[in-house]
Amino acid sequence: MKKFDYMEKFNFEQLVFFQDNDTGLKAITCIHNTVLGPGLGGTRLWNYATEEEAVEDCLRLARGMTYKNSMAGLQLGGGKSVIIGDVKAIRSSSVRREAFWRTFGRFVDGLNGRYITAEDMNTTCLDMDYVQMETPYVAGMRSKSGNPSPYTAHGVYKSLLACCKHVYGADNLSGKTVAVQGMGAVAYALTKKLHAEGVKLIFAELDDEKAEKAIAEFGAKRVDVKDIYSVDCDIFSPNAMGATMNDDTIPLLKCRVVCGGANNTLKDASVHGQALKDRGIVYAPDYVANAGGVINVSHEFDEGGYKEASALADIDRLYDRILEVLRTAGETGLLPHQVADQMAEARIEAVKKTKGIRR
Repeated sequence: MKKFDYMEKFNFEQLVFFQDNDTGLKAITCIHNTVLGPGLGGTRLWNYATEEEAVEDCLRLARGMTYKNSMAGLQLGGGKSVIIGDVKAIRSSSVRREAFWRTFGRFVDGLNGRYITAEDMNTTCLDMDYVQMETPYVAGMRSKSGNPSPYTAHGVYKSLLACCKHVYGADNLSGKTVAVQGMGAVAYALTKKLHAEGVKLIFAELDDEKAEKAIAEFGAKRVDVKDIYSVDCDIFSPNAMGATMNDDTIPLLKCRVVCGGANNTLKDASVHGQALKDRGIVYAPDYVANAGGVINVSHEFDEGGYKEASALADIDRLYDRILEVLRTAGETGLLPHQVADQMAEARIEAVKKTKGIRR
């Protein structure tokens, strides 16, 4: 990967590598854009097959955070961290876990506030508590807004309702069949909401313990991970890794809507956004639909402190934002992600022009 070429193409600001021999920490932080404010984005822990895979994921995720935070109306730019490592090994002892995350916290602190971290895949509030011991540039504390996953799920739920309104004429999920890809923290919280709405649930999950819990609590039907794309359903909800909408999977879909909590759902936005449209499938841009978590943690910085009611009110507005994107796409012929991109970029450019105004 020609990193500088990629960064120049998409106007990235910074890509930083951290390592520590004592704890085994191997971390990458990317800051994409800080026009709206410091780059905020969670830290993802994953046992990446290669360093190149980790770098590419970090770059894509950081850029996605710029657009997500802009579309959510936040005074925050886009950034992200990924850590190459095994979750179970890092959590093998409380001593190792604390040392690992405090070391990462010291590295984050060295960025002097240009980047604010939080939870993401395979990281928890406890991990962020350790990070906070070394830096103030962290969100998602147990003592403040807590785990963002339920709030991400709430935003996805509101986005699903908006999609139903757009496609079926009523924001009602009752009686619909939803295929849920993954059963992690966000997917579990989303599935709980869908079950309460009387949704028929089909899901795929590698982890047997998570799968058995979903079956026991929600009566959901489990299918193999490779079969989830081809199940008969009204809505396909990707809630695992990115790039799941691609040349191989899109032809298998039997749904009217794709909307979920995963980031970078389209492997190639221009190619696979069009492929979904060609098949008559409505796509809710992922970084709009899954913004509930970052909206929630952003309220930690409110004057007067975090208030859940204020955060939920802002998350509920994702319903109108998704409707606006889908309506504009229908009126202009643009793809939904193109509409969202234009809206996000327009806000960044407008704010950028105010930077030269002296007060």
